Amino acid sequence: MKIFPAIDLYGGQAVRLYQGDYRQMTVYAPDPAEVLRDFAAKGAQCVHLVDLEGAKNGGTPNLETVRRMVKQTALFTEIGGGIRDMDTVERYLDLGVGRVILGTAAVTDEKFLVESVERFGERIAVGVDIRDGHVAIKGWTEQSSCSCFDFCERLCRIGVRTLICTDISRDGAMKGTNRELYRELSERFPVDITASGGVSSLEDVRELAEMGLYGAIIGKAYYTGAIDLAQAIEVAK
Repeated sequence: MKIFPAIDLYGGQAVRLYQGDYRQMTVYAPDPAEVLRDFAAKGAQCVHLVDLEGAKNGGTPNLETVRRMVKQTALFTEIGGGIRDMDTVERYLDLGVGRVILGTAAVTDEKFLVESVERFGERIAVGVDIRDGHVAIKGWTEQSSCSCFDFCERLCRIGVRTLICTDISRDGAMKGTNRELYRELSERFPVDITASGGVSSLEDVRELAEMGLYGAIIGKAYYTGAIDLAQAIEVAK
């Protein structure tokens, strides 16, 4: 299983939200590139980026920050947040980002999703952000009427190969990940699934790896020191 340490971007800084609440934001590093260098030093091979401003309002307000980060690292980079048209997809891929993650647009604009998958294949992932069994959109500020399992079935039919599934209720709460959810997702859907939200111990990492998941995202647990990233990477192997 791959470990994706996460950097959430807001105003060019590395921050974390509590359960997606923009009013509960903690700045962890004014320069995200410093965090990226630490990831590499601890043996990471991948990094998960989120443009929180883009996720909430659309657009790419942190594009230049991402450009600088991609130039400075050899890590495989994926990014989500505000990617709602083909121009934005192409801009990120042209920067050297390895994979872009569609969120809101995957729910609201199926034509765009299908075209993206047809053009870029495995370089397109979809973020399935789950609150109370339904998919949340627009930086988790709105709830859709779409069931998370129905949505995943539709994504599989379209040909999406990578799903990044977040249990919003666990995100940033340091209460452990929703292992039952990821077990059910992995059993029902024959695609690469990355667990996100609440991965806060090495035991979480170990159990997710034993399920055969493709990846796990570590966010707040890294920043608070609850998980040693180097150890997590070894456990995931």
